[in-house]
Amino acid sequence: MLKVGLLGAGRIAGVHATAIATNPGSTLAAVSDINTEAAAKLAAQYGAEARTTDAILNDPSIDAVLIATSTDTHSDLIERATGAGKAVLCEKPVDLSLARAQACQKVAVKNGKPVMIGFNRRFDPNFAALKTALDKGEIGKAELLSITSFDPAPPPIAYIKVSGGLFRDMMIHDFDMANFLMGAAPVTVSAVGSSIVDPAIGQAGDVDTAVVTLTYADGRIAVIKNSRRAVYGYDQRVELLGSEGLLQAQNMLENTVVKSTAAGVTGAKPTYFFLERYMPAYAAEWAAFVTAVNAGSALPVTLDDGVAALAMAEAATMSAKTRSPVDLTSILP
Repeated sequence: MLKVGLLGAGRIAGVHATAIATNPGSTLAAVSDINTEAAAKLAAQYGAEARTTDAILNDPSIDAVLIATSTDTHSDLIERATGAGKAVLCEKPVDLSLARAQACQKVAVKNGKPVMIGFNRRFDPNFAALKTALDKGEIGKAELLSITSFDPAPPPIAYIKVSGGLFRDMMIHDFDMANFLMGAAPVTVSAVGSSIVDPAIGQAGDVDTAVVTLTYADGRIAVIKNSRRAVYGYDQRVELLGSEGLLQAQNMLENTVVKSTAAGVTGAKPTYFFLERYMPAYAAEWAAFVTAVNAGSALPVTLDDGVAALAMAEAATMSAKTRSPVDLTSILP
């Protein structure tokens, strides 16, 4: 039984608390947060103890920590937790700074404890099934990948200002998905972005609408489309064209009822947001972490994966500003 400390007590921490507490191989022992009231409330919900982060990290009986705090604390907490001998699952991204993430990577390797980054979409049943079909050779060699990720509405401007920008905060999931499906990092990253959903986002120095093109050493191409606004719901789709066919993972709908009349054919909208769409993925992600840590086997997603996705976000940010392609090898040797 893996004894776990949860660092953070916000919305995403609540999702992770459920995954930890309901997994038969783990138990939620303690929760910490700078908001002690929130920590106490979440801990009480699962019969855990509200403690300070220092107390959790210094407790030798706690085997692992899940880091769900603000992004600017991730690298420090990964270093401290692995230094204290604990396995780590950390929410994305590793850091807002690529250089800081790479420094953290070196420390974690030296400390020798497993670190998994929370790219939960790899564990979505539909995306995982698409990857399995690809690996089985069902469509031949992957050639052209298209990833669509549209949020139903933008987050508050206060969040935008500390998020690190759309490429680091939102599209980073799609960068990792591209690496996951294509089996390698791209050679070049070309990005365009604009603020057309909300002018205040542009005034905060970010974009809310963006398209990124990734090119690979062997000529393959991937295209990622992001928007902070899709009025019909949470749009999450993947399409992969191969040498012998096509694979598609479509949206999850609110229901499967389709009405056909003389007036036309109508169906349900996509589920509204990530909590509805990806709850099974969070549970599967945590289960994979527990299994790997208990077995001492390789993690399905690593700190290296987190650094690679962050480097792509950095390259996309640079490309959007300069309006020129960026050679990823100049950023991630």
